[in-house]
Amino acid sequence: MKVMGIVGWSGSGKTSLVVQVLPILKERGLRVSTMKHAHHRFDVDKPGKDSFRHREAGASEVLVVTSSRWVLMHESREEPEPSIESLIERMTPVDLLLIEGFKTHQHPKIEIYRASEGKALLCPEDPGIVAVASDVPLSNLSVPCLDLNDPPVIAEFILVYTELGRPSTPGDKPADSSDHGT
Repeated sequence: MKVMGIVGWSGSGKTSLVVQVLPILKERGLRVSTMKHAHHRFDVDKPGKDSFRHREAGASEVLVVTSSRWVLMHESREEPEPSIESLIERMTPVDLLLIEGFKTHQHPKIEIYRASEGKALLCPEDPGIVAVASDVPLSNLSVPCLDLNDPPVIAEFILVYTELGRPSTPGDKPADSSDHGT
C-alpha cells in the first residue's frame, strides 16, 4: 500500500486539498483510503446511544454495524497514542492511503503552505516533505513547488511520486491497482 501525507499548519487547508484530490485519484482507477490525525479530543458517538453506553460501561472496543457502514471505536483510556505503523496495519489494503496530519512521522508528505498564514515552511526541517503546495510562487526550495489551487496537478504529482501512475496523456488507462507494495 502506497502512502502520501498531507501536512501543514492548522487552518492551511489540508482537508480541503484531500477532498479535492481524492475524486481525481478515484477517477484514475485507484482505491484510496484516508487517515486523519486530530490534536483534540473527538467523539463519533452520541451520549445516550447504545454504543456510547457500552463504552461508558467500560468496553475496550465497540463495533457498530449497519447495512451501509461499520465503525470500530477503540478506547485508548490510559494507553499512549498508537504508532502510525500500527494504525496502517489495521486498515484494509488499498492502492493509496492519504494521511492528513502526522507531520512528525517520516513518510512522504506534501506540505500545504499559505503565505497569508504567516507561518514558517516545514520543509527545511523535514526530509519527509517531497513537495510544497503553495498559494504563492516560492523559490529556493529543495523540493517541487505545486500550485495549491490546481488539485489535478497535485494528484498527478502523487501518482508519479508513488509510481501508481504516470503523467496523464489522452487515451490513458487507469493505474494498475494490483500492486500493494510500499
